[in-house]
Parts: sequence; C-alpha cells; structure tokens
Amino acid sequence: MKELMYKMNIKDNYKTLYRFLEYLNRAKILYLLRAKTKGDNIFSKPDKIYLNNTNLYHSYYNTQSISTLREVFFASMLKVSHNIQVAKKGDFLVDEKYIFEIGGKNKGYKQIKNLPNSYVETDDIEIGSGNKIPLLLFGFLY
Repeated sequence: MKELMYKMNIKDNYKTLYRFLEYLNRAKILYLLRAKTKGDNIFSKPDKIYLNNTNLYHSYYNTQSISTLREVFFASMLKVSHNIQVAKKGDFLVDEKYIFEIGGKNKGYKQIKNLPNSYVETDDIEIGSGNKIPLLLFGFLY
C-alpha cells in the first residue's frame, strides 16, 4: 500500500487511498471484499482487492494466477444477488451463512473441516459429490 500511496503522491493519507479504491469499486473496475466485522466502512482497508471480472485480468495481465481467476469468477457470479464477505476460515462467506473454499480438482476439506454450511468449489471436475461442487455450475447463476 505504501508504494501505491507514494506513486499517487498521497503521503500517509489512507482515507484518500481508501476513497479512491471505493470509487474504482463503484465504477466496477475493482471488487473490494471486507470481513463481516468491518462492515461497509469505506475508510477501512479491504481484506481482498480483485479486478471486477476475469475479462479484466486477461486484458491487463500477460499471465494470470489460476487461483485468483477462480475466486474472481466465483465472486462475480454471486455478487449481484448475494452478500459476499471474506470468511475467517475458507475463502468466502455468502449471505452470512455459507462458507466456500475455492480450488482445483484436488482441493480438500482441510481448511473448512467441521464447519456447518461449508462447501468446496472446485475447478476441473464435472460432477460433484458431498459438499464438493463443480465451479462451472456457478456460471449458470449469471
């Protein structure tokens, strides 16, 4: 954050930086995620900052992290009609009830073990079982 603030000539003014980030969020360039405890205060540091959708990643970067693309895809499919926050365990807390962990086909339940309403969303599988759901199915929510 310090490097970004230096480049923008803000000099230790975090409120201005967070305001700019919120403007980019409202313009649908960025997607900011905060933990449930932080609420919607625009003057708090976001826990996760993503570009708004996977198309922007392909436009701005030569190489993309597949794990980031999975998370952005999942969030972009649900954010229109659901409340998404950063979970304490797992990747996302949806509607303050469901916990989702996003990963590849070998992703296990280790991070969300023994948590109620927890699911693993995996890429590279076509059929789910138990609490493991294919990530591609969330594309139908669009």
